[in-house]
Amino acid sequence: MITKEKTTKEQVFEQAKQQKLWAGQLTVAEPQSEATLDNHTPIDNTLIGQIAAGTAEDVDAAVKAARDGFENGTWRRLAPSERKTIMQRWCALMHEHSEELAALDCVDAGKPITECLNTDIPATIETFEWYAEAADKVFGKVAPTGSAALGLIIQEPIGVVGAVLPWNFPAQMYAWKVAPALMMGNSVIVKPAALTSLSAYRLTELAYEAGVPKEALQLICGTGKTIGAAIGRHMDIDMVSFTGSIEVGRLFLQYAAQSNLKEIVLECGGKSPQVVFDDAVLDDAVINDILSAAFWNMSENCSCGSRLLVHSSQKETLLNKLKEGLKGWKIGSPYDVDTAIGPMIEKAHFEKVCHYLETAKAEGATLVAGGKIHTELGSGWYIEPTIFDDVTPDMTLFKEEVFGPLLAVTSFETDEEAIALANDTEFGLAASFYTQNIKRAYRVASAIKAGTVSINGFSEGDITTPFGGYKQSGFGGRDNGLEALSQYTQTKTIWLVN
Repeated sequence: MITKEKTTKEQVFEQAKQQKLWAGQLTVAEPQSEATLDNHTPIDNTLIGQIAAGTAEDVDAAVKAARDGFENGTWRRLAPSERKTIMQRWCALMHEHSEELAALDCVDAGKPITECLNTDIPATIETFEWYAEAADKVFGKVAPTGSAALGLIIQEPIGVVGAVLPWNFPAQMYAWKVAPALMMGNSVIVKPAALTSLSAYRLTELAYEAGVPKEALQLICGTGKTIGAAIGRHMDIDMVSFTGSIEVGRLFLQYAAQSNLKEIVLECGGKSPQVVFDDAVLDDAVINDILSAAFWNMSENCSCGSRLLVHSSQKETLLNKLKEGLKGWKIGSPYDVDTAIGPMIEKAHFEKVCHYLETAKAEGATLVAGGKIHTELGSGWYIEPTIFDDVTPDMTLFKEEVFGPLLAVTSFETDEEAIALANDTEFGLAASFYTQNIKRAYRVASAIKAGTVSINGFSEGDITTPFGGYKQSGFGGRDNGLEALSQYTQTKTIWLVN
């Protein structure tokens, strides 16, 4: 799969057909095992290649090299401007290989190629470019001590970092964690999701080509039960940044407690509300935003706006416009440039979403759009964007994160009821709402318990704004923004007596 020559998306697709796509260990030490895992694309469930099946011994060897590199190597000792220059070279290589990177995420995760080309990979590169620029613009502090002493407050790299990635945005989540951790001078060990390891592997190779020392950035492929657990339990890893399910997030807290009390940063999903008030303007832009929040990336998105809370006076009009808008959301092969909805990531997840679909019907929700399973397409794991009305707070579809294209619609009468419904969840990652009343906008934004609240549009913010959640959506730090840097550092006070 890998060459130093520029590779197009067509070449990647051809390699997938020939079962030549590969992701192995990129570590200082030689792999401890030659075992592999078959890698199937969710597009049609065909075999596209293999990934390495790493071992706990691989993790031990990588951590040893990372620790030695951190304590004795060059990366953390480079001037920030020097790390910046290397990362900028890396970004230039990403631009050269952007089609290849987009195609890898498309074939590996079943993501529509247009989304990969126009959104995911540009956002990945932007993240690296932004943190490269921030490298020599972040300063420490001097305490107001008076003349008796000089108090310096500085940020030092935390040490060896484990970055454990989810499968839904492979390249982008790699960037969110690796860019700030590496830029602060840490040694980083990346564990990509076993379902989507290809772009992480290629990005790491490009990093080496740009000049990132191998001991500063290593990648280990394999299962979460083996590699993820070994990273979580390791006595010489200083912190782990994890994005994924609540269940696995709890495991990382246990691993930390059972080992060296390493710092843990968790981002564990959401059940995000979209709230449409009685004065909302339901123009085409708003309809598109509501549909995007609900169904973008096949709803395999932690900030998915999967609960639509709408004032009763607006509901009939809104539902009619949503049904009309869905006509533009083509379901089909992710290889096609006009496809908006691809397959679920794997059979087990497809079956889980199908179970939620049937449960919603059985519990009395009203199917108003979609609901069809397209078994004739590729793998058969294709589910139409689906809207259920009359969803009450006691229903499963209102409470549980589906991670699939099922939108729950619930009506309300008062602002207080809307806020209570929005907060009626164990999650708190994101929310969006629509109103023309500026006083209401401020009041509601302040009252909703979520890490990102978007007014009159769906957004997760951008690279300049921190992303993370309240409650069981996670804690310990934030991705993006300058705030992301602090989780990869230790704060030190140097007190100099005059």
